[in-house]
Amino acid sequence: MATGGVNLNSGSGLAVFVRSRHEGANTKECTVKKPTWVVDKERNKRAAANETVWLFGIHAVRDALLNPAREKLRFVVTKNAFDRLGGAVDIGLKDGGPEPEMCEPRNFAAPIDPQSVHQGAALEVKPLDWGKIEDRCMGDGVNPPRVVLLDKVTDPHNVGAILRSAEVFGAQAVIAMNRHAAPETGALAKTASGAMERQPYLRVRNLADAIVELQAMGYLVLGLDGEAEQTIEQVVEGKRDRAIALVLGAEGPGLRDKTKETCDALVRIDFAGEFGSLNVSNAAAVALYVSRAS
Repeated sequence: MATGGVNLNSGSGLAVFVRSRHEGANTKECTVKKPTWVVDKERNKRAAANETVWLFGIHAVRDALLNPAREKLRFVVTKNAFDRLGGAVDIGLKDGGPEPEMCEPRNFAAPIDPQSVHQGAALEVKPLDWGKIEDRCMGDGVNPPRVVLLDKVTDPHNVGAILRSAEVFGAQAVIAMNRHAAPETGALAKTASGAMERQPYLRVRNLADAIVELQAMGYLVLGLDGEAEQTIEQVVEGKRDRAIALVLGAEGPGLRDKTKETCDALVRIDFAGEFGSLNVSNAAAVALYVSRAS
């Protein structure tokens, strides 16, 4: 007869021990390794804990310095940029930020692409944690919330512009996948022109699951598709007081089939001219404007 026990080794596996109750019997031991998805999740978590981002450009750096939620690690700046940043430097220091490292423009010490238009300012930071969908997408109880979801939109300049538009139109959040999406980078932050510090940018493992979660919260989820029969205006007519989520795909491929199937309806932007095409960042801005609450 055998007894079982479980012990978590310091190594990679979950050790399951099986011992016989018969005196003198040999002790048998087998190791059941963790599933691959568990190992990957733990590895990604460790990598995220060590991840840092270099922000650059006056607007991006200023807004990061002013953001108390942003963990700041290293600050490289020229004399001219230091003067342009003004009081933001002092506020960043009061929040526990690093002392500025002054340098000459020709010897800019930050480890960023030499072709980056850094304007003499660069700040190393930890990525922001915006929490979960349920934390950010409930709305304020006054204005019907709006959310933007991105299906494999990977260009940082497009995502930065979308964050900027989302902030202008008061969207609760922009949601993208952990993979096949634009991560938080200096190029994204510079295009967002400071909006990245204020506009929630959530990352999820599965976009279809995020859509279902929003639907359970009462959202009407509309996928933008150039071939859709109905326009945004037609679908939101009489529904502007509802929570609305807009899903946009990458330029060219558009929305994936699974994403289309999960949306409540597919809609298109009503174009006046014969050439009916916008890049994804412009389409997001137009869709947010057209679907705004009355």
